[in-house]
Amino acid sequence: MIKKKVIVAITGASGSIYAKVLFDKLIELKDQIEAVGVVMSDNAKEVWQFELGNQNYADFTNFTFFGKNDFNAPFASGSAKYDTMIIVPCSMGTLGRIAHGISNDLISRAADVILKERRKLIAVVRDTPFSLIHINNMKTVTEAGGIICPANPSFYSLPKTIEEVAGTVISRVLDLAGFEQQSYRWQE
Repeated sequence: MIKKKVIVAITGASGSIYAKVLFDKLIELKDQIEAVGVVMSDNAKEVWQFELGNQNYADFTNFTFFGKNDFNAPFASGSAKYDTMIIVPCSMGTLGRIAHGISNDLISRAADVILKERRKLIAVVRDTPFSLIHINNMKTVTEAGGIICPANPSFYSLPKTIEEVAGTVISRVLDLAGFEQQSYRWQE
């Protein structure tokens, strides 16, 4: 099995629970992973603190964290061969910068690299409702090869906790990223 090199970007959109559940799931899938590089915006750290009541993102020592402007991070270049980038949650501002090729921080630069190298970019957008600008930016990123995966949970697995609800989205994200995992499958 070829192990994956994954970038996880966390922006300041509401939905820190999705990033936390993704971190937990990636730890469970460690046998399929070579490296996980993480970059968080300043707003992401504030939203995590507000929504989850802690700064536990710093406790995920299995991953390598990079500063938001660290253009020396390996995934700032295509030669590092990171194959997947998951932006969770993805703010509409971040999506807009990616759609228009504005690489003004490590998140938007890494997304630009992933798209130019024809690798997998998964943007877990969280805003609602969408304006026409948002929809057009989603269209542009999709046409460039990215995957827009709105943070719309499913309920047919009968989730009981907020983590289980968020897990329905993260299971889809992990499927899209190509991970082998156990998760609820409709009618299986």
